[in-house]
Amino acid sequence: MLAKTRKVAAKGEAMVSHYAFAPLEDDIIIKHRLLTRTTTTRGEPPLKKLQKKFTSFVLEIEKDTNNNLDCEKLAKAFLQELASFELPLLKSKAVVDSNLREKENFNELEDEINRQILQAQADIKDLKEELEVAKIERKHKEECESIRKLIALQPPRSDTQKIITELEKEIVRMEAENVASSRTLELRKKQFALLLQVVDELQNTIEDEQKCMIEDLNRIANDEIESAGKDAAGDYEAMVVD
Repeated sequence: MLAKTRKVAAKGEAMVSHYAFAPLEDDIIIKHRLLTRTTTTRGEPPLKKLQKKFTSFVLEIEKDTNNNLDCEKLAKAFLQELASFELPLLKSKAVVDSNLREKENFNELEDEINRQILQAQADIKDLKEELEVAKIERKHKEECESIRKLIALQPPRSDTQKIITELEKEIVRMEAENVASSRTLELRKKQFALLLQVVDELQNTIEDEQKCMIEDLNRIANDEIESAGKDAAGDYEAMVVD
């Protein structure tokens, strides 16, 4: 339970230490740890251990005493430490080279993706233009199809031409009838005018005859009145004589 508590506390301290630095400081710390092969905050850094081994070896060499055996041991220990320090460096170099290759591949892949994106954009633009052209062509085809259907509903050209010929004949006949009717109308107008003139003359003649008859009747009436007056006067004289 105590060990678990310590792990949780260590994890909490690590999280606090992670958020205690700015991003730039984190990058500097990580770079330093990679260079010094320090991957944890516990224990002595490998570079410092190597430095100690090298210092001990140099100090042992600089002694005047006969210490060849100790120098060999320190040299062997230094070489072992150097080998153990070099191996991670070689691994890191391999990782760096691999990362560089991956980066180049990524750059090439990015360039290829960008090229494909540009090509896709160009294709989309071309497809949009083709779509607009296709829409226009489809509209024209629909209009042509509508016209074709209207034409199909119409009778054949021979029948239409026959109807036109019959209509032309009918027009010619109607024009002839129109001319004949115009001539008949003109003749009727002249006859009607002549009839009006005859009626007018006949009316004038009747009026003259009526006037003459009225005058004759008046004259006869006057003569009869005069004759009756004369007879009445004679009778009156005869009565007086008697």
